[in-house]
Amino acid sequence: MGTTLVIGASRGIGLEFVRQYRQAGERVIATARSEQGLRLLESLGAQALPLDVADPASTGKLGRALDGEKLDLALYVAGVYSTAGAVEPPTRQDFDRLMHTNVLGAMQVIPQVAPLVAAARGRLVCITSGMGQIAGASSSFGWLYRVSKAALNMAVAAARHDYPAATLVAMSPGWVQTDMGGPGAPLTAAQSVAAMRKAITALTPRQSGAFLDHDGTPFQGW
Repeated sequence: MGTTLVIGASRGIGLEFVRQYRQAGERVIATARSEQGLRLLESLGAQALPLDVADPASTGKLGRALDGEKLDLALYVAGVYSTAGAVEPPTRQDFDRLMHTNVLGAMQVIPQVAPLVAAARGRLVCITSGMGQIAGASSSFGWLYRVSKAALNMAVAAARHDYPAATLVAMSPGWVQTDMGGPGAPLTAAQSVAAMRKAITALTPRQSGAFLDHDGTPFQGW
C-alpha cells in the first residue's frame, strides 16, 4: 500500500483523487481549509490536515505535520480561477488571490514535500491547466489565470533539478465538470481523475519537468 498526499482536497478534482485512491486501497493524507472539508476527508478514510496554501504561515507547518513520511505520490491540486480578459488591469486583490494560491502556495509546498517524495523515489504532480500553454493562448479569456498557470508550469520545470530522485510534472486535468469548469465541460471529475491516475502511474523519471495533458500527452510549444 502506497502513501498519497493530496493538497487541496475538499472538493472537485482533489476530492475525487481522495475517493479513487482510497477505493484503490491507498493510504491518503489530504488537506483542506475548513472544518467541514476536514470532516469530509476523514469520512472517506483519509488522514486530514488543515492547510491554507494562500497563507505562508499555514504552509510553513506542513513539513512538521509530515515529518518522517515517505510519499509515493504528492498532488498539488489547490487552485482558484478568474475569467477576466486583458481589457482592464487586474486588481491587486485578484492578482494576490490567484498568485498566492496557484503559484506561491505550490512554491511554498514543493521544498517541504519534494524531499519526502524523493525518499520514496515517487512522483510530485502539480495540477495546472491547458490555459497555461503559452503557444496555445487563443484569447485573453482568463488572462490572470493563464499567467498563474504558466508560472506554475515554470515552477515545476525549474524545481525538478533539485530533486533528481523524484519525478515532478505539471498536469492539466482537461476541461472538467467542476465549480471552475462548469456543467458544459466534456469530462466528469471521475473521468479526469481516472485518466490522470493512469498517466501518473506510467510516468518515468525522464519526464520530470514536463507539462502534460490528463492522458499523459505532452503539451508542445509551451
